[in-house]
Amino acid sequence: MEGLQGKVAIVTGGATKIGAAVAQAFQRAGTKVVIADINDKDGQGVASALGKDALFVHTDLADDSQIANCVERTVAAFGGIDFLVNLACVYIDDALNASRKDWLDSYNVNVVGGVMLLKAVRPHMMKRGGGAVVNFGSISAKVAQTGRWLYPVTKAATLQLTRNEAMDLAGDKIRVNSISPGWTWSRVMDELTHGDKAKTNRVGGPFHLLGRVGEPEEVAQGVLFLCSSHASFITGTDLAVDGGYSAMGPEMAAPAIPKLME
Repeated sequence: MEGLQGKVAIVTGGATKIGAAVAQAFQRAGTKVVIADINDKDGQGVASALGKDALFVHTDLADDSQIANCVERTVAAFGGIDFLVNLACVYIDDALNASRKDWLDSYNVNVVGGVMLLKAVRPHMMKRGGGAVVNFGSISAKVAQTGRWLYPVTKAATLQLTRNEAMDLAGDKIRVNSISPGWTWSRVMDELTHGDKAKTNRVGGPFHLLGRVGEPEEVAQGVLFLCSSHASFITGTDLAVDGGYSAMGPEMAAPAIPKLME
């Protein structure tokens, strides 16, 4: 895709399966990448595999000093910032049984952390003449799902936040969009099924028109498109990379996630 060569991106949650796929796709397109994550082992592993044009920075999005450090190290290493991908999130969710702390922790990382990072990178994007931000929403933001309250609500907030950010940053030539994956082969799916991707497809496939769950690389291509010059007239919108999930409709009022652990 055009408009990515020689640019610099920060990818939060870059140590996850989807985050690593995004970082790898950027690297192949000629973009220098900073992996910001709390998972030191996997984050460093992703950066090392990508080589000299990648950097891992331990970053807890609930800590403003760590956010500032991430931005400072990015600029010091690569000279500026062009793209921000807010992928990192927590999956704390026990519906009505969740505590106030659970709710606040979820919002702190899933919503507020990304805002604080955007606030920190904005001056550097402006110095480069603009930039692009991709926030991670989810199919969970748009439909009811049994037993899940915190994650879907924070993702719904992210979609509204994206529209507001796009409006207020348009004058800075910073485009802000979101991407909403369907069920995707991810760390959570891997852990719940003990690495059984076929089982994940058996459980999740029927909820998608294409009959399967997504691959991390497919989500990554959507992220790169939104950052590229091909999306130069796209801002304030949500891109569904969901295999037709949102077209098909809800998963019915039956818990699906527990089936992954049977």
